[in-house]
Amino acid sequence: MPIRLNPFEHTPTPTFADRLREADRTLFGMWSCGGSPLVAEICAGSGLDIVLIDGEHSPVGLESILSQLQAVAAYPVVPVVRAPYGDTVILKQLLDLGAQNVLVPMVDSVEQAEAMVRAVRYPPQGVRGVGSALARSSRWSRIPDYLARASELVSLSVQIETADGLDAAAGIAAVDGVDALLVGPADLAASMGLLGQQNHPDVVAAVERVIVAGVDAGTPVGVNAFDPATAERYAAAGAAYVLVGADVTLLARASEALAERFIGASPEAPAAASY
Repeated sequence: MPIRLNPFEHTPTPTFADRLREADRTLFGMWSCGGSPLVAEICAGSGLDIVLIDGEHSPVGLESILSQLQAVAAYPVVPVVRAPYGDTVILKQLLDLGAQNVLVPMVDSVEQAEAMVRAVRYPPQGVRGVGSALARSSRWSRIPDYLARASELVSLSVQIETADGLDAAAGIAAVDGVDALLVGPADLAASMGLLGQQNHPDVVAAVERVIVAGVDAGTPVGVNAFDPATAERYAAAGAAYVLVGADVTLLARASEALAERFIGASPEAPAAASY
């Protein structure tokens, strides 16, 4: 006799906020930027804590994000999805396709952060459109009381990436419904007039300033840091999580190392930019 599963016994996985709250150490993760579900699955099985699926600087759309979420679902890693920007409709779509943990880039003010909180919550607390019966987020109404419980089943992180965001970091960290911050040193450096200088002392000091603001507010702060020494410094400074690599950069550097070792060749610059 075949086993018949009760569809109403589905238990949602812990959110990113839950993982951060329960962690007894800094969490480490990487970006999935290539758009491949297979590569995302390889990253998910690496032993890292977080796979961050990038919808901002990567050639991915909703279908690709869905496929990557499905690919990593079998692993204990926590998936986070970065929206291309803080748009209510895009966040609704990401949530409905089953992104429990969303990250919004370029949040510069308390008002923006509050608007993002409203975007991920149903009325009356927010403005998220109600389509859960049609959506993977509720497993097509297989999660009991999904509408009533949705706020506890979703986590929202926002990025501090500009001088304005830096100045507002303490207030943003204190916004109810913002579960975590992520500092983007590359854009932050550019905003500070230090384009390409993520490890400049002023940028590092700014990142650590956000970490302190988060600690004071009780809100976890993460940092993007591909340089191992810098990543370790931020972890020691109190970063709750650090993103230490990306699929595309790992492939680029590793393939270059192979060419250098076996051919003695360095990568040639393209004759013209590819855009």
